[in-house]
Amino acid sequence: MSGMSSMASLHLHRSLPCFTNPSSDFPHESGFTESSTHIRLPRRFNRNPVPGIIPVNRNFRSLLRIGIALQASRLRSFEISSSVTEDLKTDSVQQKQSLAGAFLIDNVGPNPTVLDAQARVCTGPTQTRPLNKDQTTKALHAILQSAKQELCEVERVSAAQMGAFFGAMTVRASSFPQNTQWSEGERAAMKELWPLLVQVLPPDVLFIADPDGLLSEGALHAGIHFVGRGPQEMRLVGALREVLRGDHLGFEEVVGLLRDILPLQGNIGDALVGAFLICQRMNGETDRELKAYCMAFDNELGPLPVADVRSLTHYGEPYDGNTRFFRSTLFVAAVRASYGETCLIHGVEWMPPKSGITEGQILGELGAAITLPPTIAAKLLEDEDIGLAYISQREAHPSLYSLIGLRHHIKKRPTVATTEKVQHYVRATGREAMMAGFYHKGFQEPLLMLMRRRGVAAGLVIKGEEGALSLTTNTFSTDQSGKGPSVNSCAGFRPMTTTCSETRELDGVLREPFSLTISAVDYGFEPTSTPRIDRSVAKNIQLGLSALGGNKGPAYDRIIFNAAMTDFLLGCEGASTFSLALERSREAVDSGQALSRLWKFIDATKRCA
Repeated sequence: MSGMSSMASLHLHRSLPCFTNPSSDFPHESGFTESSTHIRLPRRFNRNPVPGIIPVNRNFRSLLRIGIALQASRLRSFEISSSVTEDLKTDSVQQKQSLAGAFLIDNVGPNPTVLDAQARVCTGPTQTRPLNKDQTTKALHAILQSAKQELCEVERVSAAQMGAFFGAMTVRASSFPQNTQWSEGERAAMKELWPLLVQVLPPDVLFIADPDGLLSEGALHAGIHFVGRGPQEMRLVGALREVLRGDHLGFEEVVGLLRDILPLQGNIGDALVGAFLICQRMNGETDRELKAYCMAFDNELGPLPVADVRSLTHYGEPYDGNTRFFRSTLFVAAVRASYGETCLIHGVEWMPPKSGITEGQILGELGAAITLPPTIAAKLLEDEDIGLAYISQREAHPSLYSLIGLRHHIKKRPTVATTEKVQHYVRATGREAMMAGFYHKGFQEPLLMLMRRRGVAAGLVIKGEEGALSLTTNTFSTDQSGKGPSVNSCAGFRPMTTTCSETRELDGVLREPFSLTISAVDYGFEPTSTPRIDRSVAKNIQLGLSALGGNKGPAYDRIIFNAAMTDFLLGCEGASTFSLALERSREAVDSGQALSRLWKFIDATKRCA
């Protein structure tokens, strides 16, 4: 596409300024003149792409830089055409296809029919929705045809899918309550098709589906006496016998198994790994099991780097991103970093099952280098002009990252989806706080338990929209009818500031617990609907940059509200009251300091790369 046709995709309301330096603090320093019509775009930063990920349309990068110039000069907000956002949606699909089978031995599928069945049955004792006979028959037929190699590779049921599906069926039959055990339809379909399946399924899948021979009514098959192929697989099979019965494992045993399994490199079958991960989640993890998943790879790259900073907040957003609503965390972190609250965001570019918009995608499209190691992140945090860093799981925990393809094939979130939000990639010499988003009930206390185990001074869990960290400024219902906490529910702990009977002592430090549901209206905000992004990185960037550029609206309100409330709830210095915290966050945006801080961070990552 020519430069002229690229320009046609961007609708502007006045002449475009001359653009020379996207990171300058003020318009007059970057060569802006309102009368300018000539645009000089900087040479595009050529970062190393993630293996298997298709780079986003380069025309979008040019368009984005033009929009950035407008934001920095406070001229007009900009709009990105639907053709550009459609390019990004297409790229997201290509990313998903590229990584869907990463690190798997059996790189086929996944089969959509079985994925639909997994979505219903690979979940907890109260959330499971038993299949009817037709649904079960279709899933089993797909498995049968795949085992006989009658389907093409793209449509075939992978070994990881078989492990997750049959593992879920076994756990349900063994330990679930009556209403989520097998339905009559499931029993009828299995009775019809099991005699055929038993002839073609590999021994490890037969073991997962029928470890005690109950489906075969006493007839022997290869799975009954399956013990594994090699010492690592043998240990996993032994543990799976307990897990498939609904039993739990100890801390050391889980740590040992995870280190046997990861990184995925072909020494253990995909079916066994898929069954282990999904069935442990279905059983509901104990504190010991959660701690094991959380800390098994703490020293994978050696001792953690230490940043010499006064305070550090670790942001643990759900790694699979947002699909519907504005993802504001990067922009909130830039606000807080601009007045000295150092912020570390960690995540990935793409992660199943939601495969939504992440901070990694946003930063990548803004030109940042997103594959820097934790040692470099620590240096960025120490820099008083930056105080902001991003760490990719791919660089910091390659073992956990190797699960990315398998996580797509097992459909539902495994235990690591919870524990990766409470990772400790960099330590601070000063005060540390951790934040994590959640959605489903029952995860507030486990997340806070893990934060306390990390030894941080303050912890905060938030149920924002889509389970993200951002509090909404919209009105919402507090009646969830048994679905768990409402949106804007928060819980946490912070250093005790006054004498209080409800304090907890941990590691010699007194911490004050709190729990509340926050309504922005109570803090002086008009109710506003959360801006929708609908899987568009472009829309998310447009909203965030426009808000940091001082343009008032729902995104602006959401950013300053979340920055202030985070400071207040975590007990940060200078935020003894919410009004003081809000005044500070609003000033950071209105003065341009937050936007300047974001660009300084992005430019610094390029130099480090």
